[in-house]
Amino acid sequence: MKEPYATKIQLFLLGAAMLVLTGVADARPSSFPTGTTIYNPEKAYNGYILFPGADRKTHLIDMDGNEVHRWDYESFPPQPLGTRYTSGKKGHVLVQKARLENPPPDAPPGGGMINAAIAEVDWDGNIVWQWGDQQHPAHQHHDIRRLDNGNTLLLTTARRRLDGFDYDVADNAVKIVDREGKIVWSWRASEHLAQLGFVGDRLQALKDTADIDFLHFNTAVPLGPNHWYDEGDERFAPDNIMVNSRNANVTAIIDKDSGDVVWRMGPDFPPIAFNGEVPRPVDQTVGLHDTHIIPEGLPGAGNLLLFDNQGNAGIPPVKSDFFSSSRVLEINPQTKQIVWQYNAIRSKRAPWSFYSAFISSAQRLPNGNTLIDEGQNGRLFQVTPEAEIVWEYVSPFFGKSRPADDYVTNQVYRAQLVDYDWAPAGTPHAEKPVRPDCAAYPAAPGCLPIDKAQSTHN
Repeated sequence: MKEPYATKIQLFLLGAAMLVLTGVADARPSSFPTGTTIYNPEKAYNGYILFPGADRKTHLIDMDGNEVHRWDYESFPPQPLGTRYTSGKKGHVLVQKARLENPPPDAPPGGGMINAAIAEVDWDGNIVWQWGDQQHPAHQHHDIRRLDNGNTLLLTTARRRLDGFDYDVADNAVKIVDREGKIVWSWRASEHLAQLGFVGDRLQALKDTADIDFLHFNTAVPLGPNHWYDEGDERFAPDNIMVNSRNANVTAIIDKDSGDVVWRMGPDFPPIAFNGEVPRPVDQTVGLHDTHIIPEGLPGAGNLLLFDNQGNAGIPPVKSDFFSSSRVLEINPQTKQIVWQYNAIRSKRAPWSFYSAFISSAQRLPNGNTLIDEGQNGRLFQVTPEAEIVWEYVSPFFGKSRPADDYVTNQVYRAQLVDYDWAPAGTPHAEKPVRPDCAAYPAAPGCLPIDKAQSTHN
């Protein structure tokens, strides 16, 4: 049988197993290509891709989809460490070391209550540093970062009963831990509900959800150096921390010194203009992931980059677009205007062909391209500023999201590109172009225009 793309692409037969996401079955076929399906080395920014597989292992691949290294640790997410954090040693990663042996039966998925420990591991998988254990669990979830002073920032959660709530909640917190394991700074979301926009009727709606994972934070990242602060806006101090609440549609900046929320986007937005012209005011975002300031030295530095899932979120739930379609947004954080966007329409594809109701990420690259992780489908791809898809990869690493699941998935929580010299010397990589089979897939990027391609099948 002729393979639909490059010869190295594997066909995984999933049988009748279908993903059930937000109450709707995933409409992908039961047989589909995995591995690198599109690759233009001249237009792509080339490097290794680090990501967590659904097999609960951490993978490093080259642009041709070859796995060049693997760590036998789960990661949520994996965080690559540069040599300035590791005494010059290459290939260190922050991961999750272990799950709790007896997690609470009602622990929300991904909420941190199932995680016992985090660790820094070297290239060979040896544990260099660890925080948490079965007796004193870390309860880390969704984000973890190594700071310039050697401390580690992480998102955690704890079960609490809050004043005015008649049920327990998973209260999200940001903690900073030093090398000796001492908590040197912490912040709780529950102590800042009003600053996050929850007052009056909106606060009551929050209480009425009866959802243990009532806010569900998924981002905690220091802003880092940026021109807003250099120009005098102290809200953007490099040590301040950006957080994001997926369920509440709120992104905020925490002042590191006071703990106050000094900048906020959401939870109120105008109706979505999915394919509107830019620049324009930020419209209805839903269930965001990986919100962060684009670092200095990259195109768009200082702007906010995020994956707008457009799944189900909002307290109360908000109305999204007609189609279930995701997008990536670049936003000026001072004017709160969208200055660049990506959706499938920009790549001349149906809007619903790019969609992840949960997880996912976006990363700005040095040449102006953007690496996108369409997480629920395990699809990673790189687009130019003009929305041309110049690299695409579908994860072949399948597993169960939860032990009780009777289906498997190749979902990818977050993906990051690292330069070749991040890995130890001698780590191989390939840059062989991969072009789609236009006879089998005439609508694939780089093939004939749709009207001409369809005529070949008449």
